[in-house]
Amino acid sequence: MSSADRPHIPVLLRPLLKAVAPVSGVWLDGTFGAGGYTRGLLAAGADKVIGVDRDPLAFQMAAPWASEYGDRLELVQGVFSKLDEYASDLDGVVLDLGVSSMQLDLAERGFSFMKDGPLDMRMSQSGPSAADIVNTASESDLADILFNYGEERASRKIARAIVKDREAVPFTTTLQLAGLIERIMPRVKPGQSHAATRSFQALRIAVNDEYGELVGGLEAAERALKPGGKLAVVTFHSIEDRMVKRFFQSRAGKSGGNRYAPEAHETPAQFELVTRKAVGPDDQELDENPRARSAKLRVAVRTDAAPGETDRKQLGMPMLSKGKK
Repeated sequence: MSSADRPHIPVLLRPLLKAVAPVSGVWLDGTFGAGGYTRGLLAAGADKVIGVDRDPLAFQMAAPWASEYGDRLELVQGVFSKLDEYASDLDGVVLDLGVSSMQLDLAERGFSFMKDGPLDMRMSQSGPSAADIVNTASESDLADILFNYGEERASRKIARAIVKDREAVPFTTTLQLAGLIERIMPRVKPGQSHAATRSFQALRIAVNDEYGELVGGLEAAERALKPGGKLAVVTFHSIEDRMVKRFFQSRAGKSGGNRYAPEAHETPAQFELVTRKAVGPDDQELDENPRARSAKLRVAVRTDAAPGETDRKQLGMPMLSKGKK
């Protein structure tokens, strides 16, 4: 069975529903995707779920089944950094930060370095594409993106090669870029990730402003949740998890100080932590869905304290050089 034929499996759904139980009231699924979390929440007892996604394909794919839920399901095309504009006084918010399998599996979306397609990567299917960045950004800006967003140690070498090659032929396809990276990087040893993995991740993050959206989504959820409302966030790599962890810690009054910096003045906590440590997949889930291997879940409950201020640098959000000025 090809990946495109496999049914969509929502990652960490079982531990998520356990952590937020009992499920009731109005929830917002900020990354609707294939609808896995939304259906899980509705089945678990949510009175209504508002499904938000910036990808119009998500709603096209949901058309055959969405009507089954009647007015218990509301679909909104938008970004989760604006979720508080779509709803308020919510009982819960779920954010799944992974790229959905429906996007990865469609070559024409340009997310995969394993399938030939246009160098696109736009989740919203609008705005500047990955090809626009690759063909127009300066060498220093490209290296900055690859290093900060993809943690690619060979960022300067790759950026230099891209700029040289695009002078002759602009980059238009995924395999064209992946082939360049494979050509200039050392041969990958068995068990190691593809040579283009970090570069493609970096470009995807840049195209979709994923880190900015993450911080904006956490802040918007804080504004939209009622006291006692639950926020569950599933991340897929260490930078995202670090940002969510530090956000929750700062909002729960757990950031504290150290011997070099005094502890900050105590302020009312906006969240109480439900998961003290990130929850990962169990063996059963890994058997069912290998893509869950890097997933981590964190959950917190909203208090009645006023929303706080966010220092993106303290959250460990990677900042491009232009953003540091």
